[in-house]
Amino acid sequence: MTILVTRPSPAGDELVSRLRALGQVAYSFPLIEFSPGRQLALLPGLLADLRAGDLVFILSQHVVQFAKPLLSKSDIGWPEKPSWFAIGRTTALAFHTISHLPVRYPLDRETSEVLLQLPELQNIADKRALILRGNGGRELLGETLTARGAKVEFCECYQRNAKIYDGTEEAFRWRERGVTALVVTSGEMLQQLYTLIPEWYRNDWLLHCQLVVVSERLAILARDLGWQDIRIADNADNDALLRALQ
Repeated sequence: MTILVTRPSPAGDELVSRLRALGQVAYSFPLIEFSPGRQLALLPGLLADLRAGDLVFILSQHVVQFAKPLLSKSDIGWPEKPSWFAIGRTTALAFHTISHLPVRYPLDRETSEVLLQLPELQNIADKRALILRGNGGRELLGETLTARGAKVEFCECYQRNAKIYDGTEEAFRWRERGVTALVVTSGEMLQQLYTLIPEWYRNDWLLHCQLVVVSERLAILARDLGWQDIRIADNADNDALLRALQ
């Protein structure tokens, strides 16, 4: 099995290194890269306004990555008063490492659906909820919190930007290298990969590869696009992806 990892750096590079250490043939092919979000400069002021009982949601470790230097320059730390939530274990660990604050996160899957099942999020009428996220993405979390009576605000802390490739060139390269398994960790990247690869290579090679994804929602999208051999990792971090690939 030759594995193509499409998740962005540094997580994608780390996964490839770990696969190679286990004797697997693996390559990194990041489909997106990150840059500061359009609302990142507003973050210090938003955090300064938080009060006890407010809720803050960190939807990616990239929020922490881009916020950390800004808050250091602003002499503003992560406030202790609000309740902090993360989309999953990896993001929670990144946040706790720099803030030393308690943070709640779903222990099962790293999805908005599972996060919303936490007991602390069931009775939140009139609470303020600040969602720290990237550009685009799903609206389920904000919509559900609003439906439960919370006053929701967003802050775009980082942007996901599609990397530009020549689809024919890349398809030829990866097919010639014998890639038979793909790792894709978001619906945005799955659609991007499908669109990037020309139709002939798509039907002759891409859709015949085993596809490793991180949620049932992604698996459904993959089936709709034409993949049949789909494996769902039990989480979105590299440990879970390694288990799925082994």
